[in-house]
Amino acid sequence: MMTLKRFLSGLDVVPAATSWYLADIGEAKGRQELFTKQSPQRLKSLKEHALIESAISSNRIEGIEVDKRRIGTIIFGKALLHDRSEEEVRGYREALNLIHETGRQLSIDEESLKKLHQLTRGEIWDAGKYKEKDSDIIEKHPNGISSIRFKTVPAARTPDYMKELVALWQNIINEGRIHPVIALAAFNLDFLCIHPFRDGNGRVSRLIMLLQCYHQGIEVGRYISLERLIEQNKERYYETLKLSSEGWHEGKHDPWHYINFICFILKSAYREFEERLGNLPQPKGEKTTIVQDAINSFRGTFSVAEIQQKCPGVGIDMIRRVLKNMQAEGRVECIKRGRDARWQKR
Repeated sequence: MMTLKRFLSGLDVVPAATSWYLADIGEAKGRQELFTKQSPQRLKSLKEHALIESAISSNRIEGIEVDKRRIGTIIFGKALLHDRSEEEVRGYREALNLIHETGRQLSIDEESLKKLHQLTRGEIWDAGKYKEKDSDIIEKHPNGISSIRFKTVPAARTPDYMKELVALWQNIINEGRIHPVIALAAFNLDFLCIHPFRDGNGRVSRLIMLLQCYHQGIEVGRYISLERLIEQNKERYYETLKLSSEGWHEGKHDPWHYINFICFILKSAYREFEERLGNLPQPKGEKTTIVQDAINSFRGTFSVAEIQQKCPGVGIDMIRRVLKNMQAEGRVECIKRGRDARWQKR
């Protein structure tokens, strides 16, 4: 709220680094339609893979892990879930489905934000409700001592802050004076500083970002997991959030650290999207392509287990079959056999 409020009153200078990011994102957005007309089966494979990665990564950032052997069942199946972690991962998948299916028709308002929170939190008592008690962000140090990293907005004031945040977003978008990518990153920062829910704020913030991207015609998150990219840059994510939240309550913070991080994520997503479609124009089956992508990403030797980690939802038999085919084609070789078998590209 403090960031959007400042920007609404006027934004005189945009840092050079941010301008470069925005230019790159704008160019990639312009090429988006050309790429999405290619290879329907390949796009379908990317969408399903992104759905899996997003649900797993966004929860894993918050320390929520599930059995890798059950990922396919959790994401796409209808079987009974084993625990709260599995429930939250499937709930995130349902929230993603809602965004992917409704896109721009789903409004950026308090009702939508509470709905997304409710889906990600499942049957827990305060799902879809603002926090009832004050809750600060605690940082645990290596020596075991904990300290308050950031004091969030008090529970009693949270409804008013959220109402103003949504209103400011609508005003900025309607006026069109601020670049929409800057606006959505600023909204994301303000949301995390308000910290409106007792738990699950990080996950909801990532869902909101995806939804806001859709509203601005940035649909790369349909094919490349923004959550996975954030997880891969988790240290930078937390560092920029820390830097940009200092002085937030007084309106004296520097939001550009975090804004540039969000721009970096969107630029990286577009680059990966174009590389994947450009390098593999001929679809060979969705799971086969996912395994081949994983294998091609390794720089040194790798094992079947390491391939599995990069291919959630793909069975070990499929991975071994792809390896065997690639070996027959002379594309990979087994350099160590047995229980600890290792492979490498040729």
